[in-house]
Amino acid sequence: MEQTHKISLTMKVVIGMMLGIAVGLAINLTGLNADGSFINRYIVDGAFHVVGKMFVNALKMLVVPLVFFSLICGVCGIGNIKTLGRVGSKSFGLYMLTTAIAIAIAITLAASVGIGEGMNLQATSQFLGKAAPPISDVFIGIIPTNPIKAMANGDMLPLIFYSIIAGVSMLMVGKKASGLIETAEVANEVMMKMVTIVMSVAPYAVFALIAKAMAQLGLDLLGQLAGYVLVLVSALMLHLFVTLMIVLKVFSGLSPTIFLKKIRNAQVFAFSTASSNATIPVTLRTVTERMGVNNSIASFTVPFGATINMDGTAIMQGVATVFIANIYGVDLGITGYLTVILMSVLASIGTAGVPGVGLIMLSMVFAQVGLPIEGIGLILGVDRLMDMIRTAVNVSGDAVVSTIVAKSEGKLDLTTYADPTAGAISADESLHIDETIKKTHEKT
Repeated sequence: MEQTHKISLTMKVVIGMMLGIAVGLAINLTGLNADGSFINRYIVDGAFHVVGKMFVNALKMLVVPLVFFSLICGVCGIGNIKTLGRVGSKSFGLYMLTTAIAIAIAITLAASVGIGEGMNLQATSQFLGKAAPPISDVFIGIIPTNPIKAMANGDMLPLIFYSIIAGVSMLMVGKKASGLIETAEVANEVMMKMVTIVMSVAPYAVFALIAKAMAQLGLDLLGQLAGYVLVLVSALMLHLFVTLMIVLKVFSGLSPTIFLKKIRNAQVFAFSTASSNATIPVTLRTVTERMGVNNSIASFTVPFGATINMDGTAIMQGVATVFIANIYGVDLGITGYLTVILMSVLASIGTAGVPGVGLIMLSMVFAQVGLPIEGIGLILGVDRLMDMIRTAVNVSGDAVVSTIVAKSEGKLDLTTYADPTAGAISADESLHIDETIKKTHEKT
């Protein structure tokens, strides 16, 4: 029998990412990306930009309906309001715990290394920070005055609140709402198939996104801020491979090795898009079909985590705060660093998971501890690349908490979790059409 070895979608995405890095660096190092050049205008800012942006838009297109229908299905699947409250409390507590640990690690590591000391650099650009919104406004904003507007704007917390209320209301209505619940379940399945369709073009889109980023960034800026970049990446990797894996093992008893193998797909997408929200469809599919987390849990914990879980961003804030404070010779002291930890945890609540949001949060932290906002200009050049890495850490944290909560609630399929091939998409499967529906349509 003749056997054909087909490359999995995950491997194709990884190949696309590696090729993108190679092509992007080649364009940058050879000077082909000079302003106004053919390569710059028609390839980097042309084809790469268009393909990458279309893919990110396609992912974002799925977020609102997917979160809406999956949350309704999740609430109805849980079937008990007390259980829902328990799941929400566990998720919130774990997200806040990992965020606090993340920034504490970052500050400790950065302060120990002493990055920025004696550099005497001057800010080369201005970054106008936004004033931190009162915590009261954050809580008030959770309840939407217009749910349709919240959906149109992609405001995650109001959308999550409305979807949960809608699901709870369906449960309270009971049998009369069974048709509506079934419709939501079918709509949720349709959305997951749309995710599969979009993911089928991912290798090419990831190539375009990474190639554009590397062609513009290159290695020069990384060299100028090598200390900052090295400490930040070290802290991110330490949190991902040590802290989160210890948390997973302690709270669930599951194998971190299996988890790391299965989360790679979502990490690559997060790295490519630099957006936790845009990666929600991929994360949701990964934790349900690859990890074995029941949709009733994942549909709540994943969008919730994409909204409030900012482990990677919190690490960036801790390292950046120490870096800028050392450059300007500001001694924050224990009180200042504790303030940074508290501010970072609070600022993560209700902050949109979109590219660059970490700089907005950082300006809030700087304003609170008295550091010059213009200091952010020093790290602007490398922030895009660092944003990509920390988003992958954020998404990994979402998956860890989802898995822990599911295990604690008895909603984790251990057989699926242990199966290395569970949920993997093959090339011929990604665009499969149900033959039953096809034949029925041909008869009519």
